[in-house]
Amino acid sequence: MKRRGGLTAIFLIVTLLLTAVCGGAALAAEASPETTPAEAPAEKNGEVYILYTSDIHCGIDQGFGLAGLKQIRDTLEKQGYTTLLVDDGDAVQGEPIGTLSRGEAVVELMNAAGYDAAIPGNHEFDYGMDRFLELTALAGHPYISCNFTYMDELVFEPYVILEAAGLRIAFVGVTTPRTITDSTPTTFQNEAGEYVYGFMQDETGERLYDAVQSAVDAARAEGASLVYVMGHCGLEAECSPWTYADIIEHTRGIDVFLDGHSHDTEQVVMKNIDGVDVIRSACGTKLACVGYSHISADGEVLETGIWSWTNDIPAPQLLGIDNPVGEKVAEAAAALEEQLDTVVAYTPFTLTINDPEAVDADGKPVRMVRRAETNLGDLCADACRAQAGADFAFVNGGGIRVDIDAGDITCGDILKVFPYGNALCVIEVTGQQMLDALEWGVRALPDEVGCFPQVSGISYEVDVSVESLCVEDGNGMMVSIGEGPRRVRNVLVGGEPIDPDGTYTLAGFDHSLLNHGGGYTVFDGSPLLQDRVKLDNQMLIDYIVDTLGGVIGEEYADPCGQGRIVIYESEE
Repeated sequence: MKRRGGLTAIFLIVTLLLTAVCGGAALAAEASPETTPAEAPAEKNGEVYILYTSDIHCGIDQGFGLAGLKQIRDTLEKQGYTTLLVDDGDAVQGEPIGTLSRGEAVVELMNAAGYDAAIPGNHEFDYGMDRFLELTALAGHPYISCNFTYMDELVFEPYVILEAAGLRIAFVGVTTPRTITDSTPTTFQNEAGEYVYGFMQDETGERLYDAVQSAVDAARAEGASLVYVMGHCGLEAECSPWTYADIIEHTRGIDVFLDGHSHDTEQVVMKNIDGVDVIRSACGTKLACVGYSHISADGEVLETGIWSWTNDIPAPQLLGIDNPVGEKVAEAAAALEEQLDTVVAYTPFTLTINDPEAVDADGKPVRMVRRAETNLGDLCADACRAQAGADFAFVNGGGIRVDIDAGDITCGDILKVFPYGNALCVIEVTGQQMLDALEWGVRALPDEVGCFPQVSGISYEVDVSVESLCVEDGNGMMVSIGEGPRRVRNVLVGGEPIDPDGTYTLAGFDHSLLNHGGGYTVFDGSPLLQDRVKLDNQMLIDYIVDTLGGVIGEEYADPCGQGRIVIYESEE
């Protein structure tokens, strides 16, 4: 895989590192008006670099930033390479700039960066189907997906063939069928609650494999010499049978699989159905990495990998990168600054989503909020219960996105915690429904899952040595819980054992309580007492300011929370 092409990659990274040490002079010089590729076109060498991004999640000025991405592309073009730029989904959601513009600001910046193709990730749908389709119409590049359907007909073209340096390169789009669970399920339903949009999901994965194979074969028949899959598929076990590995081992004809969804950076070579090597590359999230694939003039894939930016200071800031994309990023940021910088509260300690001590192999904090209690989880659930006046509340851990650092708390901080704009609701439930919901929410422990319940007004214990009895359908929705010992025990409401036959008021967000988010079907038919009364971020602001008086109290000081959730493994 790495026979040639490494020199340019090394040159780019060395240039970036040297300019980081030297204050950015060299790269800034390359970006000056006198030496832009448009004014000093290089003689083309016949080779191609495909650049790809994934899971940007509105991190337009983080890592390399879009300005750094533009600088990399310009540098390659100046050296004589032809470049293409594609995105593997989850670009428009995840930061205030996305939330407040409902994705439009990010699409406009992607247009400025000159993307050639993109696919929808699961979070492209978070602003609703109508808004998603509006955003795709605003995009200056095509969206592709071989498995996104409306009434069993494809919404987009399954692939696009792009010509570069005389080569015909096909890009096939694939969006994980987990999207139905990982976004808001009602987005994909009609008014009668019937699924009209889908992603070719089934229990075996065969429908998806067939769709990918059909697109690959059609692209080859149309004259494509290379086929790249742009996937938002991932590698977690919960994504099976639709992971990148599942797809590769059941298909033929794919040269390179550019993957997203899992936020990983694994570079893998694995066998397809015929035993032929296929490259799989992933480039993480928030533009901390830029992916690339180098193709020779005779159409050989020379090297596929990622360039990483490991400095805490983003590349555009540290290197003084100045180009038209950076200017547009600055304009977009300035438009939000006044609103986001409004201070609303103060915390003397960090409110976290992470383990207070553990780090991963790269020295980064280990996320805890999707598998254990945290102080920020407690705060969010308390806000939900207090603002609604309910008996108890739960908030999906996956919806709580970032820490709140010690010090002043701004509107921007809270928008980053709750970027989705979900709405506060209250329903009436039985004790048994809540027991079933908790059992569903902890089914993946000790692994993390987005629907893990952070709670208020209720406490529970989990025995992870007990095998989960939860049954789900092909869409990842809860079907039932089998007979036998359960993982969840000692559930208390207000310090008293929960009554399975009793009724309670439950506060939460429409995503889970009304729209099957996280696969929670258990609340179907529950009386709706309060319907979408307040957005999640405004709810949290109101709780901190009005109820807590603008200061986070000592009850939230422990990063591991207040002991509402106890997780253990029984001794034999």
